[in-house]
Amino acid sequence: MTNPKPYWNPYVAGVLLGLVLLATFLIAGQGLGASAFPKRTLALAAHEVAPTWTAANAQLGPYVADGANPLRNWLVIEVVAVILGGFLGAVLGGRFKATVERGPNITVKNRLLLAFGGGIVMGFAAALARGCTSGQALSGGAMLATGSWVFMMMFFAGAYALAYAVRRQWI
Repeated sequence: MTNPKPYWNPYVAGVLLGLVLLATFLIAGQGLGASAFPKRTLALAAHEVAPTWTAANAQLGPYVADGANPLRNWLVIEVVAVILGGFLGAVLGGRFKATVERGPNITVKNRLLLAFGGGIVMGFAAALARGCTSGQALSGGAMLATGSWVFMMMFFAGAYALAYAVRRQWI
């Protein structure tokens, strides 16, 4: 593998992310988010297996109401574009490789278990909060929603508290 290109300046990347968020509000009429994608995928799969149950389910039913395709939505396109963009960015930046980033004091297996567990907790929390981190912090924060700002503060407080507990895995 060749030498990877340097990372973008975080301030430039932040401004560009802000412009992307503004564009989504202007073009799509809504902000950024990702938590709807797994729920929409689940609704599609559940509807294939048990259409009557899915239609009657309070959480999944609205996605398949009146024969609607749950994947026909702006946020689904956004998530697919983020995955493709991440792949393209890794390839163009010379950073595409199969590896598990980890500290010196943790095994690959334990790193993957922690990542998987953290993902489950974040997914459950996103369902409770009615939005993922990007939807709450970026989109809700941009609209000055009080709940989104409280979410951001609690998210960072929880991350700092947990970081202290697992710091020995990384140093």
